[in-house]
Amino acid sequence: MSFDEIIDRRGTHCAKWDKMEPIYGVPADEGIAMWVADMDFRPPEVVQQALRDLLDHGLYGYFGDETKYLASIAWWMDHRHGWRISTDWIFTTHGLVNGTAMCVDAFTEEGDGVVLFTPVYHAFARVIKAANRQVVECEMPLVEGRYELDFEAWDAQMNGSEKMLVLCSPHNPGGRVWSREELEGVAAFAKRHELILVSDEIHHDLVMPGHKHTPMAMIEGISDRLVMMTATTKTFNIAGSHVGNVIIEDEELRARFATRMAALGLSPNSFGLFMATAAYSPEGAAWVDELVAYIEGNRQLFDERVNAIPGLASMRLESTYLAWVDFSGTGMTREEFTRRVEQDACIAANHGPTFGKGGESFLRFNLATPRARVEEACDRLAKAFGDLQ
Repeated sequence: MSFDEIIDRRGTHCAKWDKMEPIYGVPADEGIAMWVADMDFRPPEVVQQALRDLLDHGLYGYFGDETKYLASIAWWMDHRHGWRISTDWIFTTHGLVNGTAMCVDAFTEEGDGVVLFTPVYHAFARVIKAANRQVVECEMPLVEGRYELDFEAWDAQMNGSEKMLVLCSPHNPGGRVWSREELEGVAAFAKRHELILVSDEIHHDLVMPGHKHTPMAMIEGISDRLVMMTATTKTFNIAGSHVGNVIIEDEELRARFATRMAALGLSPNSFGLFMATAAYSPEGAAWVDELVAYIEGNRQLFDERVNAIPGLASMRLESTYLAWVDFSGTGMTREEFTRRVEQDACIAANHGPTFGKGGESFLRFNLATPRARVEEACDRLAKAFGDLQ
């Protein structure tokens, strides 16, 4: 396939394109949707063929015998990440926002604190608040253009009400690939404060050249309090399948999670299971390698063009396809630089404050789109902030 193909997603019930105008006021006919974190690329052919086979068969009953599905997950984690798991550890949730919500439900009580290292993926705070838990924001220091972890400051911030830490690894929206040393620090922090550690690793396949992701499960001494979350959905652009992996090695934690799954009557969508099984394959792996190379090209283009605009700073991505751009150097208010992006450039990008403390001067731009569209977005941004040049 060609990642350069422009596919018109308007009018297809696509959240990113069809809700751009009502949410951001960016006209549907001329706007560029760079907010929701899905890609404007078709999934690999192996996934498309799995759906064709299902359609040709023409029956859509309950899914039975998950042997191949579970084996494909175990194969992927081993071959792509060097992490060996048992299929007995795997739960299937309706995506990882649901997985996060399930963890909050299973392992905390109302009023408990749930720690987030902010700015971070906005859905975490949303589900924590909806469950009547307290969001505990530990703001990450920004050091020479990249986020770092400040455990000494956060140790002082804890008051004992905190029961869980949700980590985003690799990090969204900053794109950091945490080092093994940093992950060891996270594990030690969780143990010091007796926190269940939920590691959302949905972006773990989208790591740029020169960087290597380490699964939190490979950090020694953390398995008794660790919940791992991974998925095919970001990697293969099948978010609408709503299927995610919650992987729990510890038997006691696994039993608690299973109890809540059973009580809520949750079972997976068969279409998602067929798609995930097909994706976690050698053919899927080859496609991911091509995808990452293409995204890296988009990143280079975007960073070069955006960082040439005085006052704008695009954080260099180590992973994900989500550019995190700081507008503080413009001296503008948040309302002013956001107006220029949305009304002058006609681009819909995520607002930084939704990601928590530290996001106030940022917007997040989705680069998983054909390169011509990234080029056009850069042209528009340069024009919208032309008076600074």
